[in-house]
Amino acid sequence: MRPLSRISLSLRPLLRLLAVSLCLGGAARAQTDKASAPIPPATLALIKAKGSSAEAPILIRAYKKESEIELWKRTGNGRFVFVKTYPICRWSGQLGPKTKNGDRQTPEGFYTVAKSQMNPNSHYYLSFDVGYPNAFDKAHGYTGSAVMVHGICSSMGCFAMTDAVAGELFAVAREAFAGGQAAFQFQSFPFRMTAANMARYRSDTNIAFWRQLKEGSDRFEATGQEPAVSVAAGRYAFAPLKDKDQEALAGARVKEEAAHVAHLVEDGAPAIRTTYSDGGQHPFWAALINRGVPVGEVSRPEALAYAGQEVVLIPARRKPPPILPLPEAVWSVAIGPGAPLSSIRTLGFVPPQDRPSSRFDFDLASTYAVGLPRLVRVALDDKASVPTFRGTTAIADAVAQW
Repeated sequence: MRPLSRISLSLRPLLRLLAVSLCLGGAARAQTDKASAPIPPATLALIKAKGSSAEAPILIRAYKKESEIELWKRTGNGRFVFVKTYPICRWSGQLGPKTKNGDRQTPEGFYTVAKSQMNPNSHYYLSFDVGYPNAFDKAHGYTGSAVMVHGICSSMGCFAMTDAVAGELFAVAREAFAGGQAAFQFQSFPFRMTAANMARYRSDTNIAFWRQLKEGSDRFEATGQEPAVSVAAGRYAFAPLKDKDQEALAGARVKEEAAHVAHLVEDGAPAIRTTYSDGGQHPFWAALINRGVPVGEVSRPEALAYAGQEVVLIPARRKPPPILPLPEAVWSVAIGPGAPLSSIRTLGFVPPQDRPSSRFDFDLASTYAVGLPRLVRVALDDKASVPTFRGTTAIADAVAQW
């Protein structure tokens, strides 16, 4: 019989293998559990309150300057409606498109996320690939890949959301795919595409590109319909909607916003550029981090002190207010007899009420007895001398006819 100690030694490799298997099995179960976690009840209630469901198609919009991601859901009438805003914990780079691998830029544009781009085994909790580079990026020779929406709070060109938010977005997308959506649109913008922002950033080197993004944004906001995006001659193009009324709404919104931008510029809106040391962070997460709440690894925290610095390129020009005409009831009292202004006289100026009559150069009342017979005589005798005052001929003709 072998000693017990020798048996124990021979079992050690097996025990180690068993321990590793148990650890790996537990980790795999944990990974599977988080990837299959349900949509939080509060978010599900919001979705239902908007007239949608967990299985309905989704659309996601991101705004870099505001550090926010929006969830939109399609309702029974075919329109997408806003459901919820999520704060971005970290994005990197500057405002503007991603152009090359390693530039730390978070991309901007219209992207497509299919089910195959979902990653339940991400090193950053859970993630999905936004689809960079798209057709537009490739047309311009932009390089790079694996731009994700993921957990923790570290970004090298991605949208870092923290684990909890990334898990919720993963769950929402997973249920939409389960409901039959083949792919969802991910719209990424430098800032909220308002007319005011477009006027403020009109001198930025990216403004021509941003105007293309605004057209797609305006069409979506006017109709609630996902824009059909393509690329033509290196530019984003948006196919007309099949519904003519909806297309009319989209076209009208684009024109109205362009006119609004032009009006703001004409009215003296400033032109600015916003700079970053390396991206930004939503104030919600900044406040939690300052209170010591753990959010995971935060990339380049020192760079956040220089995030969102505005450089004025063209100062604001205030347009003087129009001079409105003073009502007659006001000015007539102000200059009337006895008023303070009535005593003010400019050299050589005689107010109308003080001027002699411009119709006759004599006092009609005092010369009536002389003037009327002379007028009658003029009418009866063409050879008579005509008095030299204005209006005599016309009056004489009238008397003659009488």
